[in-house]
Amino acid sequence: MEITLTAVFQKVPSGYIGFVEELPGANTQGATLEEARSNLEEAIVLVLEANRTIEEERIQDTDVIREQMVMST
Repeated sequence: MEITLTAVFQKVPSGYIGFVEELPGANTQGATLEEARSNLEEAIVLVLEANRTIEEERIQDTDVIREQMVMST
């Protein structure tokens, strides 16, 4: 089984807002549900890239082991 994220969308007067329950900071809006979905995918990528940059700076010049992880259950 794969790890999945939960996208939540709410209808608002200007369209839809959306966020990911498991990933604080990944939120967006769109005029349509399809636009909000697309924007949320982009927001997820941006949040993960920003978190990676922050942590790379934090651990710079320290002795660490870095490896990729593929999650499945």
